[in-house]
Amino acid sequence: MKSQISHYYLIVDLEATCCNSKTIPRHEMEIIEIGAVMLNRTTWVIDSEFQQFIQPVRHPQLTSFCTELTSIRQQDVDEAPKFLEVISRFKEWIDLFPNYIFCSWGSYDKKQFIQDCAFHNFPYPFTSEHINIKEEFSEYLGVSKKFGMAEALNKLGIELKGKHHRGIDDAHNIASIYRQIKTKKLS
Repeated sequence: MKSQISHYYLIVDLEATCCNSKTIPRHEMEIIEIGAVMLNRTTWVIDSEFQQFIQPVRHPQLTSFCTELTSIRQQDVDEAPKFLEVISRFKEWIDLFPNYIFCSWGSYDKKQFIQDCAFHNFPYPFTSEHINIKEEFSEYLGVSKKFGMAEALNKLGIELKGKHHRGIDDAHNIASIYRQIKTKKLS
């Protein structure tokens, strides 16, 4: 039986509730933004994007640390739908691209999806493998050091576009990194 060829890299970046102390334990952090792009593996162009804020329920008040880090305002999440509505919309969008591979910078995004889906009793939305682009970037350079996304952009001479720690902007920036390392490997 032939294996199905993936036509897209689904590149996802999440932002979640956070603080610079222990007032929000790691296991209680919640997704407050999903930013995602579908990077076409043939053209290396982004064919579609998804962005949505999410209203947190465990710790509905964003910390000043979170707001300063992400630039996501309290009003953004107060006016946003809750997780179940957003994850359902996100799943519908993903399903428009049945041949994809789920990718993110590191394993954090995958773990946060697993955690939030379990908390809200929603099935994990991804049917594909997961690619950790942070690890692939280190392999591409032939080093063991793990780079932050902004540091990787700098190393490749790519300008950071948008606001760092905003899901949709970081998804676009990660796509730029991945496009460069994948197309350089092919040439």
